[in-house]
Amino acid sequence: MQGDRLIEASEGPAFAVRRPGGASEVVLVCEHASRTMPKALGTLGLDQAALESHIAWDIGAMGVAERLSDLLDATLISQRFSRLAYDCNRPPESADAYPERSEVFEVPGNRALDLGDRSRRTAALYDPFHRAIETVLDERTTQGRAVVLVTVHSFTPVYFGKSRDGFLGILHDEDSRLADAMLDAAAAAQLERVSRNYPYGPEDGVTHTLKRHGLTRQIGNVMLEIRNDLISAEAGQLVWAERIAGLLRVALERLTDEGGRRHA
Repeated sequence: MQGDRLIEASEGPAFAVRRPGGASEVVLVCEHASRTMPKALGTLGLDQAALESHIAWDIGAMGVAERLSDLLDATLISQRFSRLAYDCNRPPESADAYPERSEVFEVPGNRALDLGDRSRRTAALYDPFHRAIETVLDERTTQGRAVVLVTVHSFTPVYFGKSRDGFLGILHDEDSRLADAMLDAAAAAQLERVSRNYPYGPEDGVTHTLKRHGLTRQIGNVMLEIRNDLISAEAGQLVWAERIAGLLRVALERLTDEGGRRHA
C-alpha cells in the first residue's frame, strides 16, 4: 500500500452505479455485493473457502439487485469490495464495520486495527459509497421526483448451527410504510415464508443505510433479506427479482392511493 491509499487506481472505484438515469422512483442499494478484497489487504489471513463464503459477501444479492434494476428501470448503487474490508451497512464507529470475527470465522487481518487503519478503510470504502447514494437521492429530491430506498441482502440458511427456514425478510426501522405495504402484498399473493424483520431487526444494528439515507430524508425505505441458497444461481435470482418487483409495484401503488408521500 502506497502512503495512505488503500485502493489503487487500477482496482477501480469503491462503488458502481447501474442505470444512473433510471426512471423508477425506486433507488436500489447493495452494500454486500462483492467478495473482492482490496489488494493491499491480501486475504486478511483467511483461506479461499472463507473468502468465498457468506461472511465475505451476500451470495446472490447482487444478481437479484441487477435483475430488479432492469425489471424496474431503477438506479442501483453497489459496493465493489468485500464487507470484510468494510461493512458498508455499519457506521465507522461500529466494531462490526471491521469484523474481527464473523459467525464461526476469525478474521486475523481485522484484529486490533488502530485508528489510522480504520480511518483509511472508512475513507476508501465507506465514504465514497455513501456519498454516491446521497448524490442520487439528493438529485431526485431536488428535481421533485418521488423516491424510495430499497436495499438488497441475502442470509445464510444455517447460522451458528441453527437452520433458518424463511425465504424472504422485509425489514424496516422506525418508518414501516413501505414494509407494511410489501408485507400486505406478499400475503395477498400468498407468498410463503415472508416475514417482518427476519432474520434480523433494527435492534441488531442492521438498518444503518436505511437510517442514514431513508429516515433522514423521510422517504419510504425497506431492507430485503433473501435466503441465499434460493438465489445462488441465475434462475433463482430471476425468480426472486420478479417476485420482489411485483411486491414493490403493488406496494407503491397502494402508497400512492393512500396519499402517502414518498419524497421529502
